[in-house]
Amino acid sequence: MTRSARELLAKIQAELAPRDGDNRLVPLIASGRAPHAVFAALAAEEKLITLSDWRSFHALAARADEPNARAFFGGLAPGEQQANGMLDALLAATGPDHGKELPRAGCQAYPAYVAWLALNGEPAAAVAGIFANFAAFGRYCRDVAAAMRGHYGFTDTECAFFDFFAADVPEIEEQALVAIQAGLDAHRLDKAEARRYARLFQSYELLFWNTLADEFPG
Repeated sequence: MTRSARELLAKIQAELAPRDGDNRLVPLIASGRAPHAVFAALAAEEKLITLSDWRSFHALAARADEPNARAFFGGLAPGEQQANGMLDALLAATGPDHGKELPRAGCQAYPAYVAWLALNGEPAAAVAGIFANFAAFGRYCRDVAAAMRGHYGFTDTECAFFDFFAADVPEIEEQALVAIQAGLDAHRLDKAEARRYARLFQSYELLFWNTLADEFPG
């Protein structure tokens, strides 16, 4: 039933893959070259992002009149709230973020785009665009969590945010596939629109990381 949805996601992810390595911050952290202060900035920015995305996913769920898309976004929202709370231990361990511009526009452009999708995006296409980027974000988080323990001495509690997003959740993938398939079957999902959402989502994601890479070059 979900073959067409899987094919669409595979095509989008293949289009995105060449840019997944454009993240300049994660290699700095993975090698231990990023300064410790970068974690205060990551925690502060993500604290704002998770709160914004929590609202945006609730808004997307409310706008979606197709039950599977509504379930997908409704399922993401509690995770953002949970992740927001996980950042408290990292904030306590790193101290205040001493960045010159708080919050950083380059970091907050990403949740602003998610909020735009909440108001303007076709829900099934938004599911495809957002979920297509999940795997890359999970890899970034796995690398960051490993380096936090191996190079910077953070505890499991302080790494919990990155562990949370690094974990594979098959139920989310299945919800995404069913929602995308429903959009395709109803002829409501424009494939070009889904690809555009995915490319922009990736671009804003990379802007988040690379804004911090410029500020904390190691």
